Amino acid sequence: MTVRRKLILASQSPRRKELLTMTGIPFETASVEIEETFDPALSVEENVMEISKQKAEAVVQTLPEVEAKAVVLGSDTTVVLDGKALGKPGDFDHAFEMLSALQGRSHEVLTGFCILHGDEAIANYARTVVEIGVMTPGEITRYVEVMKPFDKAGSYGIQDPLLACFVTRIDGCYYNVVGLPVSKVYAALKPLFPLDADR
Repeated sequence: MTVRRKLILASQSPRRKELLTMTGIPFETASVEIEETFDPALSVEENVMEISKQKAEAVVQTLPEVEAKAVVLGSDTTVVLDGKALGKPGDFDHAFEMLSALQGRSHEVLTGFCILHGDEAIANYARTVVEIGVMTPGEITRYVEVMKPFDKAGSYGIQDPLLACFVTRIDGCYYNVVGLPVSKVYAALKPLFPLDADR
């Protein structure tokens, strides 16, 4: 009988949990707070993959020896406007400013991920272009007050009520914008969790 390999999602994000569930691979969650600081010497793509790796490594360090062979998945999402990465807003004014800058034009959403398995690290990222239509100051205020997007890069969740009404175009993976590029993550996990294995 094959020993079941454990998958651990290095996140407590309900959005990422929901997306990873789509793969059909059983998993647990664990997370350790880290400083999600961008390195100016790296590209945005390299940064989201590096932060993903740091999140996964932080969880690996907390695992007991019996779980040393677990597969740990870390992920990080950022919004990029005019080449500049927008992180999570610090307060209402910051969120309002970010959303005001995004409306009526396109921006990019990048999500990096890193899968740690023993001494191996598999890292990749996905990019999606999103266009948000023009919102009035009152509509932006209502969205921020009701949805409180302070835990979301770029100050919005594409799946949120109110905001979804203003998404005019998506070019790329929708799930990537929500927080996890499901197809790329599944392709990377599939060799580690074959369907015919006893899980």
